[in-house]
Amino acid sequence: MSSELIVTAVQSRKDRKDFLKLPWTIYEGDPNWIPPLLVSHLGLIGFKKDAYYIRNKIQTFIARRGGKTVGRIAAILNQGHLDLYHDNRGFFGFFECFEDQEAANALFNAARVWLASHNIYNIRGPMNPSVNHELGTLIDGFQHRPMFMMTYNKPYYGQLIENYGFQKTQDMYAYTGYIEMLPNIMKRYRNFAQQIKERFHIRTRPLDTKNLEKDIRLFLDIYNHSISNTWGYVPMSQEELDQEAAGLKLLIVRELVVAAEIDGKTVGAIICLPDFNPRIKAIHGRIFPFGWTKLLWNKHAIQDIRVISVNVLPEYQMMGIPLVMLSDFVPLAQKWGIKKAEFSWVLESNSYSRGSLEKAGTIQEKTYRIYDFNASDKK
Repeated sequence: MSSELIVTAVQSRKDRKDFLKLPWTIYEGDPNWIPPLLVSHLGLIGFKKDAYYIRNKIQTFIARRGGKTVGRIAAILNQGHLDLYHDNRGFFGFFECFEDQEAANALFNAARVWLASHNIYNIRGPMNPSVNHELGTLIDGFQHRPMFMMTYNKPYYGQLIENYGFQKTQDMYAYTGYIEMLPNIMKRYRNFAQQIKERFHIRTRPLDTKNLEKDIRLFLDIYNHSISNTWGYVPMSQEELDQEAAGLKLLIVRELVVAAEIDGKTVGAIICLPDFNPRIKAIHGRIFPFGWTKLLWNKHAIQDIRVISVNVLPEYQMMGIPLVMLSDFVPLAQKWGIKKAEFSWVLESNSYSRGSLEKAGTIQEKTYRIYDFNASDKK
């Protein structure tokens, strides 16, 4: 490269502005790229107050060549992960870079040095900033635009990461179902779902809009407990749950939620959200001055949805409750006018969920990868 490469920690107002603006330059003209929703993005990268950083830390870095911003990265110390796994592992996230291996290497070095200053020598990513947020590098399915709160990147990103020395630790998949598949799926599973419902006296219900905040928080508590056996699981703190509930209150819709109860206790929930991404692209990720109105107006006009979570409390997970909830969700989806539903993300190691989705006829359209760099492997 002809110009000297300089990597610095983000400190000044200009640094922050350049860090934020870089994706607009990298993805200029890319029809599938969706800009971040800046109102939440600023908190997640540590540029404004966010519940995640009450117990965790982040340091952002920016790479410049000849005065031009060519890359960025964040080094993340996830105290919740360290307390749970004791694996001396930090994280990288919010990685964006031109096809410039020298710049990518320098950014990864900067993240590792910062983590080493906190006595952390292994690194995993990308996490933006954790397993409970957006994560993974897209490695297959570039012809499809991303769904709401899913990542997207240039095809060369995986090579930049692997060339540095990162190795695959886990893949994640996005499965897509189309409305025309529903008759065959329901013919196959409706009777079985009804048998499960009767055997365990399962009752399903929609979101209780009269107690909206309480119900959303209940569903998030179920999520927090249900993923305890999931690879990479880190429970959200109470402050994080409160913050997530406040955000979901604006985005969630009654018709796209189904909860399951046994003996009056809510034991599971399906949470789906309309795919807001086309609207986010139209407002360029900015909600002011009129972005909120354009984003949230007439949600029923959105015909694609993302199934974000299908969660059941651990002690009820072998009863087939997800099938009951999905069976009762189908009529709601048909009434809404849903054309496409993406189930994302599903871990490679989650053979049960993957098998269920594949048997139902859904199509694996995208693959995302999480990478590890282990200091012991590089000695």
